[in-house]
Amino acid sequence: MPKFWIGVASKEHVENGVKLGICQFCHGKLAPAKRPKLGDFIIYYSSKVKMHESKVYQKFTAIGIITDDMPYKFDMGGEFQPYRRNVKYFEGKHTDIKPLINSLSFIKNKDAWGAVFRYGFLEIDRESFEIIAKEMLDESFIQNLAI
Repeated sequence: MPKFWIGVASKEHVENGVKLGICQFCHGKLAPAKRPKLGDFIIYYSSKVKMHESKVYQKFTAIGIITDDMPYKFDMGGEFQPYRRNVKYFEGKHTDIKPLINSLSFIKNKDAWGAVFRYGFLEIDRESFEIIAKEMLDESFIQNLAI
């Protein structure tokens, strides 16, 4: 059975990851990159447009499936060597979180809903994943996913 994960990154960083077909969690740390397995699903949530700016976004920005077995280190220069995973991203639309908050069971405190994303990476339940996926993806595509 696949597991379902949410990564947290700025919209700008997510869009770059989608172009490259990769994901990184918590600024490239190894521990979270080891948790997803081949065939697990990932959704990205972006609270901001750019990492070091304050412009709010608050949308789910990418959805895909992990396509490799293990994380790998990538040298980005300047001694920054984050761990990555390969992802097949699906054609999805950016989806505002606010209308979904009350339906997502992984968000326990609906008043302070943003707190659940503060660590940058979390596992979510299948039902919450399906709620988000139905908003992001075409219905016929969802029916073809093996979830």
